[in-house]
Amino acid sequence: MALRSARAGTRPRDAVHHPVFARYYARASVGAETRMGLARIRERLLGGLSGRVLEIGAGNGLNFTHYPSTVSEVVAIEPERMLRRLAVEAALRAEVPVDVVPGTAEALPVKSEGFDAVVLSLVLCSVRDVPRALAEVRRVLRPGGAVRFFEHGRGGGPAMLRTQRVLDRTVWPLVSGGCHLSRDPVAALRQAGFELGPYRRLMVPENGPVLPASYCTLGTAWRPPADEASAGR
Repeated sequence: MALRSARAGTRPRDAVHHPVFARYYARASVGAETRMGLARIRERLLGGLSGRVLEIGAGNGLNFTHYPSTVSEVVAIEPERMLRRLAVEAALRAEVPVDVVPGTAEALPVKSEGFDAVVLSLVLCSVRDVPRALAEVRRVLRPGGAVRFFEHGRGGGPAMLRTQRVLDRTVWPLVSGGCHLSRDPVAALRQAGFELGPYRRLMVPENGPVLPASYCTLGTAWRPPADEASAGR
């Protein structure tokens, strides 16, 4: 399906620039779809969505083929130039209209209350300011709109938690495109004022070595229907 607005002629200044990590991620993520079961998780993450959807941190666009036909449009935000180019190519293969645009989670280049759902897929680990990013998610969602999230974060026993914290303070963000291991996405969503719906903890890979990034959460949250952000306008 043709891309609605690839914006290929523009060369915006990149807010995020991790070319080495982007090349590694582009290769490794494709194999992980089957080897680590991520394709099945994407199906569960996106199943049942409808209307206009904003995906934040689209990476190389691996979610795009999993959107159901009930979705009328996907606006996919990706700040890293190489991954954004790959996402544009993936959008051309999608069965729903996908518009890939540059931007960051902390300053989304879209109008307020313009989306029925927001998708967060392995992105909160790497945003620079989680509360600000989630405030932006709340702004762009219509009241009652859904957040679908699949995120990794803190988990395991005391030894693993210490390992995650040490890695976050040392090498991990440097070699992993700004990723952090010890963030708590569920707590962050709750603190940002979202209503938590059903969510489940899962290990990725399900059967395999337990890694510091293995502790994941898949679930749904909502912007409250009578949101104070709406009442104040």
